[in-house]
Amino acid sequence: MSLADSRADGGPALDYNSSWRRTSLDRLRLLFVCTANVDRSRTAEDLYAGDLRYEVRSAGVAPFATVPLTRELLLWADRVFVMSEREDRHETLIKMRFPEIDRPVTDLDIEDRWPRGHPDLVRQVLKKLAPHIGPPQKPPPGPRKAKRR
Repeated sequence: MSLADSRADGGPALDYNSSWRRTSLDRLRLLFVCTANVDRSRTAEDLYAGDLRYEVRSAGVAPFATVPLTRELLLWADRVFVMSEREDRHETLIKMRFPEIDRPVTDLDIEDRWPRGHPDLVRQVLKKLAPHIGPPQKPPPGPRKAKRR
Protein backbone atom coordinates (compact mmCIF):
# COMPACT_ATOMS: atom_id res chain seq x y z
CA MET A 1 0.00 0.00 0.00
CA SER A 2 1.44 3.39 -0.97
CA LEU A 3 0.85 6.73 0.70
CA ALA A 4 -1.63 7.51 -2.07
CA ASP A 5 -3.73 4.50 -1.00
CA SER A 6 -4.62 5.74 2.48
CA ARG A 7 -5.23 8.85 4.53
CA ALA A 8 -3.36 9.84 7.68
CA ASP A 9 -6.27 8.49 9.78
CA GLY A 10 -5.96 5.07 8.10
CA GLY A 11 -9.06 5.44 5.92
CA PRO A 12 -9.01 4.94 2.15
CA ALA A 13 -7.66 7.70 -0.05
CA LEU A 14 -10.15 9.79 -1.96
CA ASP A 15 -10.02 9.76 -5.74
CA TYR A 16 -10.46 13.41 -6.67
CA ASN A 17 -11.09 12.53 -10.30
CA SER A 18 -14.05 10.32 -9.40
CA SER A 19 -17.65 11.52 -9.23
CA TRP A 20 -17.28 11.90 -5.44
CA ARG A 21 -18.15 15.40 -4.26
CA ARG A 22 -18.39 17.02 -0.88
CA THR A 23 -21.71 17.72 0.83
CA SER A 24 -23.68 20.84 -0.06
CA LEU A 25 -22.53 22.46 3.21
CA ASP A 26 -18.99 22.60 1.88
CA ARG A 27 -17.87 25.57 -0.13
CA LEU A 28 -17.01 25.36 -3.82
CA ARG A 29 -13.23 25.43 -4.32
CA LEU A 30 -12.05 27.94 -6.92
CA LEU A 31 -8.54 28.17 -8.31
CA PHE A 32 -7.46 31.31 -10.18
CA VAL A 33 -4.46 30.86 -12.49
CA CYS A 34 -2.26 33.36 -14.31
CA THR A 35 1.41 33.38 -15.30
CA ALA A 36 3.37 34.56 -12.24
CA ASN A 37 0.64 34.63 -9.56
CA VAL A 38 1.42 38.27 -8.86
CA ASP A 39 -1.35 40.47 -10.29
CA ARG A 40 -4.36 38.93 -12.05
CA SER A 41 -4.93 35.67 -10.17
CA ARG A 42 -4.03 37.29 -6.84
CA THR A 43 -6.55 40.09 -7.49
CA ALA A 44 -9.28 37.50 -8.15
CA GLU A 45 -8.31 35.62 -4.99
CA ASP A 46 -8.37 38.88 -2.98
CA LEU A 47 -11.84 39.77 -4.28
CA TYR A 48 -13.44 36.41 -3.38
CA ALA A 49 -11.43 35.56 -0.25
CA GLY A 50 -14.19 36.73 2.12
CA ASP A 51 -17.05 35.09 0.21
CA LEU A 52 -18.48 32.28 2.36
CA ARG A 53 -19.72 30.41 -0.72
CA TYR A 54 -16.19 29.69 -1.90
CA GLU A 55 -12.75 28.59 -0.85
CA VAL A 56 -10.29 30.37 -3.11
CA ARG A 57 -6.65 29.98 -4.01
CA SER A 58 -4.43 31.23 -6.79
CA ALA A 59 -1.33 30.01 -8.61
CA GLY A 60 0.83 30.69 -11.64
CA VAL A 61 1.92 28.43 -14.49
CA ALA A 62 5.47 29.85 -14.69
CA PRO A 63 8.28 28.15 -12.75
CA PHE A 64 9.04 31.52 -11.09
CA ALA A 65 5.43 32.05 -9.92
CA THR A 66 4.99 33.12 -6.29
CA VAL A 67 2.75 30.05 -5.89
CA PRO A 68 3.53 27.61 -8.71
CA LEU A 69 0.65 25.52 -10.03
CA THR A 70 0.85 21.95 -8.74
CA ARG A 71 -1.03 18.71 -9.23
CA GLU A 72 -2.29 19.01 -5.64
CA LEU A 73 -3.78 22.46 -6.26
CA LEU A 74 -5.59 21.21 -9.36
CA LEU A 75 -6.94 18.20 -7.46
CA TRP A 76 -8.09 20.51 -4.67
CA ALA A 77 -10.07 22.73 -7.07
CA ASP A 78 -13.66 22.18 -8.19
CA ARG A 79 -13.31 24.88 -10.86
CA VAL A 80 -10.31 26.55 -12.45
CA PHE A 81 -10.34 30.04 -13.93
CA VAL A 82 -7.43 30.97 -16.19
CA MET A 83 -6.71 34.60 -16.94
CA SER A 84 -5.83 34.42 -20.64
CA GLU A 85 -5.60 31.46 -22.99
CA ARG A 86 -5.27 33.77 -25.99
CA GLU A 87 -2.37 35.80 -24.59
CA ASP A 88 -0.63 33.34 -22.26
CA ARG A 89 -1.89 29.83 -23.12
CA HIS A 90 -2.78 29.13 -19.48
CA GLU A 91 -5.32 26.39 -20.21
CA THR A 92 -3.03 24.75 -22.77
CA LEU A 93 -0.15 24.69 -20.29
CA ILE A 94 -2.35 23.15 -17.60
CA LYS A 95 -3.57 20.41 -19.94
CA MET A 96 -0.03 19.71 -21.20
CA ARG A 97 1.49 19.47 -17.72
CA PHE A 98 -1.40 17.66 -16.03
CA PRO A 99 -3.24 15.66 -18.73
CA GLU A 100 -4.63 13.17 -16.21
CA ILE A 101 -6.48 15.85 -14.21
CA ASP A 102 -9.92 16.74 -15.48
CA ARG A 103 -11.25 19.95 -13.97
CA PRO A 104 -13.64 22.47 -15.53
CA VAL A 105 -11.47 25.32 -16.85
CA THR A 106 -12.89 28.72 -17.80
CA ASP A 107 -10.86 31.28 -19.73
CA LEU A 108 -11.53 34.83 -18.51
CA ASP A 109 -9.50 36.47 -21.31
CA ILE A 110 -7.97 39.16 -19.07
CA GLU A 111 -4.75 40.68 -20.39
CA ASP A 112 -1.71 41.21 -18.19
CA ARG A 113 -1.85 45.03 -18.21
CA TRP A 114 -2.48 46.13 -14.62
CA PRO A 115 -0.85 45.65 -11.21
CA ARG A 116 -2.58 43.73 -8.43
CA GLY A 117 -5.69 45.49 -7.17
CA HIS A 118 -5.73 48.20 -9.86
CA PRO A 119 -9.30 49.50 -10.29
CA ASP A 120 -9.35 48.59 -14.02
CA LEU A 121 -8.17 45.05 -13.25
CA VAL A 122 -10.75 44.71 -10.47
CA ARG A 123 -13.49 45.82 -12.90
CA GLN A 124 -12.34 43.30 -15.53
CA VAL A 125 -12.14 40.42 -13.05
CA LEU A 126 -15.58 41.15 -11.60
CA LYS A 127 -17.15 41.54 -15.06
CA LYS A 128 -15.65 38.29 -16.38
CA LEU A 129 -16.40 36.21 -13.26
CA ALA A 130 -19.97 37.48 -12.68
CA PRO A 131 -21.65 35.13 -15.20
CA HIS A 132 -19.87 32.13 -13.67
CA ILE A 133 -19.85 32.70 -9.91
CA GLY A 134 -21.62 36.01 -9.36
CA PRO A 135 -20.17 39.04 -7.62
CA PRO A 136 -18.29 38.48 -4.36
CA GLN A 137 -20.49 38.43 -1.28
CA LYS A 138 -19.17 39.71 1.99
CA PRO A 139 -20.08 37.77 5.14
CA PRO A 140 -22.85 39.28 7.26
CA PRO A 141 -21.59 41.41 10.11
CA GLY A 142 -21.14 39.51 13.35
CA PRO A 143 -22.51 40.55 16.70
CA ARG A 144 -21.16 43.84 17.86
CA LYS A 145 -19.00 43.80 20.94
CA ALA A 146 -20.16 45.96 23.82
CA LYS A 147 -17.94 48.95 24.46
CA ARG A 148 -16.09 48.95 27.75
CA ARG A 149 -16.49 51.99 29.91
